[in-house]
Amino acid sequence: MTTRYDIAALKQRLGAIRTEDNPALVKQKSRDFFWYSPVLKRQLDHVTADLVVSPTSEAEVLEVLAACHALGIPVTPRGTGTGNYGQAMPLSGGVLLDLSGFNKVLDIGHGRYVAEPGAVMARIDDETRAHSRQELRLHPSTYQTASIGGFIAGGSGGVGSIKWGGLRDWGNIIRLRVATMEATPRILELQGEDLHKVAHAYGTNGIITQVEMPLAPAYEWVDAILGFPSLRAATEFANELGEQDGLALKNLCVVAAPAPHDYFLRHRKFLPRDSHLVIVMVADFAVESLLAYARRVKGSELLLRSDRLSPEEAKGLPPAYELGWNHTTLRALRVDPAITYLQVLYPFPNQVDLIDRIHARFGDEVVCHLEFVRFDGKVTCFGLPLVRFTTEARLEEIMAIHEEMGAPIFNPHRYTLEEGGMKQTDEAQLAFKRQADPQGLLNPGKMIAWEDPSYDYRAGGTFLFRSLSEAGVG
Repeated sequence: MTTRYDIAALKQRLGAIRTEDNPALVKQKSRDFFWYSPVLKRQLDHVTADLVVSPTSEAEVLEVLAACHALGIPVTPRGTGTGNYGQAMPLSGGVLLDLSGFNKVLDIGHGRYVAEPGAVMARIDDETRAHSRQELRLHPSTYQTASIGGFIAGGSGGVGSIKWGGLRDWGNIIRLRVATMEATPRILELQGEDLHKVAHAYGTNGIITQVEMPLAPAYEWVDAILGFPSLRAATEFANELGEQDGLALKNLCVVAAPAPHDYFLRHRKFLPRDSHLVIVMVADFAVESLLAYARRVKGSELLLRSDRLSPEEAKGLPPAYELGWNHTTLRALRVDPAITYLQVLYPFPNQVDLIDRIHARFGDEVVCHLEFVRFDGKVTCFGLPLVRFTTEARLEEIMAIHEEMGAPIFNPHRYTLEEGGMKQTDEAQLAFKRQADPQGLLNPGKMIAWEDPSYDYRAGGTFLFRSLSEAGVG
């Protein structure tokens, strides 16, 4: 394959910084979990970088950015590649900036830690637990492999969101160091409102080189799985459980029958096919209170309690967080490759009725999967329903019906910031992009408003992350 970039000159400039140009390895590093979406699989399957560059320090990141800027070579940052929307896929080729080796925990304090962007989230927890029995507030279901920089640049929330909300919420990021892509790259220190510029921006306007994040007390978490005779009963119970502020919960998930029995293969022996599940991560000291609360609900049944399993029963069972969030879709896909998914918000206060109406409308075509969270301070839920994919046209129709019925969609079948409904690219965001990446070399193709001057960023739509204008950022 011929390239339009002078990769040989770049390698010469980079000297001892590690690079990889083996086409098979470069293609492997150029991919994420985009294939969850049949639409993105069609659009992005061919995408590959020209070179993988693996800095292990902030100084090396700056060196790479300066060299690529001088040669006009685009740079797409990547953590460990656990995203779902092609966030870290280099649409214009060039350099795939692999930050997974830039991964130290630099400091642990009371209620906070500082780390390099490639630090894997489970390994951060290992260190903070050992240091002072603290743990991350939030992490995705890919906790064992996801990096903290990738989570901030491409994620939104996950395990812990029932207590702490999402990355969009004030206080869930304390401080970021970000490298610009200029002739002489600079390091920007961002705090407060300025954090909105970089959170969930896919690295389009700066490369995260250091994070400071809050910590929570580390508890011993118990997985509890409860079965209910109807989806309505499971949803009502989960919603009410999420509002019990005295219970220490870390995750709260609903999956409609028969999906758990059909797709959670290692747990199958515990899961009757007709049971609609509520899957809870609860602190060990709160389990009895949780179960006492559940016994008040007619038809509820305790199916599994991880702290009461024998070693033989527990062997090979994934943790509860690997049954929720995007792992639910992954487990379904392993059994049925025709499955895909959506990302839906069921707004407070009518979420239970709305879920009922939507799933009555679609039947088996859209299988209910809910993740209960705090959203703007209220307990409600996101849906990551499993969709039996037939055509792209029908998928669009399903999403349009959700919107018409009052459930906003954050479209996981789009790879741009704006079309996915996560981030609005307003004038303040564009001004920061012009400052931090004047040549538009950072992760090109992901920000429509930069690529297309006629794009109307004021157009209506629901966006998960607040716009910078709304936040008052100049």
